[in-house]
Amino acid sequence: MSYNKQKIQSFGSVNLDMTRGKPCPGQLDLSLKLLEEMKEFKSPSGTDCRNYGGLEGLPETRKLFSGFFEVEAERVIVGGNSSLNLMADFVLMASVSGTGGGTPWGKTPVKFICPVPGYDRHFTICESLGIEMIAVDWLEQGKLDIESIQKMVSSDDSIKGMWIVPRYNNPGGFVVTGEEARALAGMKTAAADFRILWDNAYHVHHLVDNPLPLPPIDKLTRDAGNPERVVQFA
Repeated sequence: MSYNKQKIQSFGSVNLDMTRGKPCPGQLDLSLKLLEEMKEFKSPSGTDCRNYGGLEGLPETRKLFSGFFEVEAERVIVGGNSSLNLMADFVLMASVSGTGGGTPWGKTPVKFICPVPGYDRHFTICESLGIEMIAVDWLEQGKLDIESIQKMVSSDDSIKGMWIVPRYNNPGGFVVTGEEARALAGMKTAAADFRILWDNAYHVHHLVDNPLPLPPIDKLTRDAGNPERVVQFA
């Protein structure tokens, strides 16, 4: 086999940014005038948005996203532009201080249900904190293996959490159905502080013209008597 060594060397010098979802310069320029034209930096509640403070986020922004999450504004925290950071913070705080009055996760063996294939960054959070991951394969046609999940969480009190991307799970683009969401909201768990980390990253970023409706997970957990089971991120 012959090849052109010079061409291979040239190709090897190409620097490609493969970061997923990163806007190109043209997209960034679209919003530049919003910053250039802004003359008033105070929110309706009187907060100077150039400053810092207000750890839960601007009241107006919390109200904006309350409709997105289908919860009261008082239950929304707005924290920067990285939901992944918020997820890592939540798991870390639960490891240090516990959640729902339970024992800190860092003082007891902890396992997470992880539907696979899934998001590698979720798994990295678990790995960095020594959380054992239980892989549960997606079934045919993108269905969750609810029966296996229910069996495991009902019999093992060390299973404290579960990762799930409810809409357009990578790489199959699966969407959690209403039936599956009701099962997750109401299933019996051996751990009273079991939490589902609902990573709703693609709630408004659709892959199809007629997207399937997303189950109202907060209402479902309340109706099932488990109002603290799901922590939503977006």
